[in-house]
Amino acid sequence: MNKNKILTFNFVCLFLSSFIYSQNLDDLVIDPGFKISIFAKDLLAPRQMVEGENGTIFVGERGGQISALIDSDLNGQADLKIIVANDLTYSTGISLFKGDLYFSEISKIWKIENIEEWLSNYNIDANLPKKILVVDNLPDDKWHGWKWLKHDHEGSLYFNIGAPCNICLSKNPQYASILKYQDGQLKYVAKGVRNSVGFDFHPISKKLFFTDNGRDWLGDDLPSCELNRVDFDGQFFGYPYKHASDVIDPEFGHINPGYDFVDPILELGAHVAPTGVSFYDADMFPEKMKNNLFIVLHGSWNATDKVGYKVIRVAIDENGNAMSSTDFISGWLKNGKVSGRPSAPMVRNDGSLLISDDKANVIYQVTYQD
Repeated sequence: MNKNKILTFNFVCLFLSSFIYSQNLDDLVIDPGFKISIFAKDLLAPRQMVEGENGTIFVGERGGQISALIDSDLNGQADLKIIVANDLTYSTGISLFKGDLYFSEISKIWKIENIEEWLSNYNIDANLPKKILVVDNLPDDKWHGWKWLKHDHEGSLYFNIGAPCNICLSKNPQYASILKYQDGQLKYVAKGVRNSVGFDFHPISKKLFFTDNGRDWLGDDLPSCELNRVDFDGQFFGYPYKHASDVIDPEFGHINPGYDFVDPILELGAHVAPTGVSFYDADMFPEKMKNNLFIVLHGSWNATDKVGYKVIRVAIDENGNAMSSTDFISGWLKNGKVSGRPSAPMVRNDGSLLISDDKANVIYQVTYQD
């Protein structure tokens, strides 16, 4: 079998799965004027996505590959899937900068240069494109090991390294942090971050906003997962000594680490597990949503009653503070049963919103028409 392969989506032969997707969509709740459809399906636990200049959607599939999805007839459904990298470990993070595609494994970050040029000359019998190692020798713990990638406008590459545990201290300072790769060097952006799997830059202020997953085993209601803002590099956000705004850790809270703790700008709720964020900087959606932050709540495992499993919208004021938080899409959790787990949002160039789902193995597209 060729390493490089092309898959077409055959809706006739996949009647059963199509029925499941239809039921999934029927359960989803969103404001009037919005439409949710399936952009792509039969993926391998899709996570972060990015769009190329030609409209190609690149997605990190946690099942071990990076794929390019192409809607060749522009009908809102991907009809072509081309694998551009495979045999990867937890390949969740992905970013584009100046035509080069960056993607993550647990302990490495790679890039493929001029990815859309390679796609334009694609041949089913060709080898996979050459991948170039960018960052190596990162911690290889699978616990909180999956990455989120994001370039700033200058080309620095930001990524997370989660704590290798529920709650612990580690001698390796890279754990529980957000770092950036700049001019061949790793620099700390945020410390004391238990497990951020989503961050984005505000369209106007350019400040980094990130979510953090709260620790487990302190009950159903504590501590809350967080939304945070980085005002300057190197700030400390509390883990493992303090969680949310005021939860002192029972094991490590008595220790004075010598840092000033930065409180979250918004508490998201305990165990909701935020796994992806995206500022809305396009024009399709209503004006009130401009520069709002969409946050995906992947859903709980350490709670008596399931929580999360939805997408929320957070309005941010001119000072970078959270003004309000409202449900944008819900319904993946119904009567205690889970039909999907949204994992990452992405704003397309046309103004629509894509949302990956690593349980249903699909990507949804959200459009709006007044």
